[in-house]
Amino acid sequence: MDNGSLPLGQVLQGDCIELMKSLPANSVDLVFADPPYNLQLQHTLWRPNLTKVDAVDDDWDQFGSFRDYDLFTCAWLTECRRVLKDTGSIWVIGSYHNIYRVGTIMQDLGFWILNDVVWVKTNPMPNFRGVRFANAHETLLWASKSKGSRYTFNHHAMKPFNDEKQMRSDWLLAICTGKERLRSEGKKAHPTQKPEALLYRVLLSSSQPGDVVLDPFFGTGTTGAVAKKLHRQWIGMEKEEKYVALARARIDSVTPELFDEVTFDVRDKKRLQPRIAFATLLEYGYLNPGQRLYFKRDTSTPAHIKADGSLALNGFVGSIHTVGRKLLDGGPCNGWECWYYESEDGELLPIDELRQAYRQAMNNPIDISDNDIEE
Repeated sequence: MDNGSLPLGQVLQGDCIELMKSLPANSVDLVFADPPYNLQLQHTLWRPNLTKVDAVDDDWDQFGSFRDYDLFTCAWLTECRRVLKDTGSIWVIGSYHNIYRVGTIMQDLGFWILNDVVWVKTNPMPNFRGVRFANAHETLLWASKSKGSRYTFNHHAMKPFNDEKQMRSDWLLAICTGKERLRSEGKKAHPTQKPEALLYRVLLSSSQPGDVVLDPFFGTGTTGAVAKKLHRQWIGMEKEEKYVALARARIDSVTPELFDEVTFDVRDKKRLQPRIAFATLLEYGYLNPGQRLYFKRDTSTPAHIKADGSLALNGFVGSIHTVGRKLLDGGPCNGWECWYYESEDGELLPIDELRQAYRQAMNNPIDISDNDIEE
């Protein structure tokens, strides 16, 4: 659809359910939602030094019953799913007070949960009364619009955040403090302001530059600030006037670096390359029928290439991927990374090098002169 019909880069004031109804269906690439937690606080909290804890006791976090909260949750999630593209995904953050109820409703509505990510706080608030464990984490549910739908996941871009290893579902991050914490009249401007580091991971992992990110509970605009820095489009919705003003001022002060594709496009470039069928290497003479391939350089049990591009190994026939999975007892296998061929000088080399050679040849075709054209 045409993004020109969307209120991009705007903080819309009002009830998010009604505001989302004004958005076209299938128009948003990513939703990040930080809804009211319905904390159900029963007592005023005091520190050991008898100073009062600035807890979340605002009207927007108050609900008459669990049923009221469930109806509210179902309503806003329904609108989120309507405006979300089939290729989009949604993140919802919460605590033990609400996240299990939210997760059930998400599944009932047809969302397909991909991960529950645990934000482990390095500096959580202690349990001052000493009657429970210190609540040191929050949970984020990440879901696609439906089971089997395609969604963005920049898998390789997340490895640098975990010592070049696959990113885990437990994220160790500090709560929002210091200069990042917005203040009004000497107090925290918003009791549940999320750290930008958290939104940085969310947006970098599951969106691309130019994607539209919707935050229906915008608060002081953390999602918009990070989206602007990462060159994502954004839409914020917030009911409280005081937060709307803070969010607008905050985002206006953000000056992102000029966009260039090398810096901000973190997609795995190998995945963007044209798909090549293994049999194509036979058609163009990179490999030959009857030639042997060796799984992870193991020469004891070679597979033979059949004329149709399948492999035969001890009576089992299948693709480079299925034969590999059989050798791994059903484990995942990318055949391009596991099979090796023997070069003319006897060296075992990965077949993926042949795929890359074919791609390069297709990108640089040799000009055909008139003399080469048959009459």
